[in-house]
Amino acid sequence: MSMRNQEIPDDAKPALKDQVRDYWNQQACGTDAAASEKFTRAYFDEIESYRYEAEPYIYSFAQFTRYHGRKVLEVGMGAGTDFLQWVRAGAEAHGIDLTQESVDHVERRLAVYGLQAAQIQTGDAESIPYPDNTFDLVYSWGVIHHSPSTTRALEEIVRVTKPGGEIKVMVYNRHSLHAFYRWGKFALLRGKPWMSFGDVLFHHMESAGTKGYTLAEIHSMLESLPLDDLRVSAPVNRHDLLYNKPWPARAVARVLASILGHDRCGFFLLFSARKSL
Repeated sequence: MSMRNQEIPDDAKPALKDQVRDYWNQQACGTDAAASEKFTRAYFDEIESYRYEAEPYIYSFAQFTRYHGRKVLEVGMGAGTDFLQWVRAGAEAHGIDLTQESVDHVERRLAVYGLQAAQIQTGDAESIPYPDNTFDLVYSWGVIHHSPSTTRALEEIVRVTKPGGEIKVMVYNRHSLHAFYRWGKFALLRGKPWMSFGDVLFHHMESAGTKGYTLAEIHSMLESLPLDDLRVSAPVNRHDLLYNKPWPARAVARVLASILGHDRCGFFLLFSARKSL
């Protein structure tokens, strides 16, 4: 299936969603960083330590402590590392995930730390199980680009946000250094230079059907929704800068980032907005 137009045929979406669910049910996102026994405190500590060492900008984007006493929904909890921060910050934290594996992680994780959330449950981002205008903040980090209908997921996120409330979302950036590297590995070096970046992400990035978007596409997707104060950026991260490669590769990556723009060519495309009153 080609992803040049970023659209998935309706009749292919149910089977693709099953593949996505099966993939993430095998291992919750972020848990490959841990070597300790599953569901132990050491296991969860390792996951948390790695996440914020690798992605420290999550703190400034999420601003967990600003939402004390506020009603927050996280769409796609993964291993629950960010979700734990909402609970620690004193938010009224609700969370959904497509997989039971994620829900099991979050339940065990809260129990290990002696914490309690408002509610966690399995749920589909394309049909969020909450009424309209429920949350002060809806947050989703690296999740809805796996959804067969990312546009529908965005509509649902906005629907359940209160007027004046906020959304904060991260999706993959198709026009990024990391996407270029993956194109080199899975297209160019395999003798398939005609493959688009979208095709490479669809077939060779985590679960089947993973999509990436450009900054312009995000603006276009959101312009019909009742949102104000939209902010979109794609800051480079250590994956874009090839932190684990030899220094000549790191030097080239830094030059490319300088040319393309440090806030435009990162793999993690961040956007936030406020729902119109």
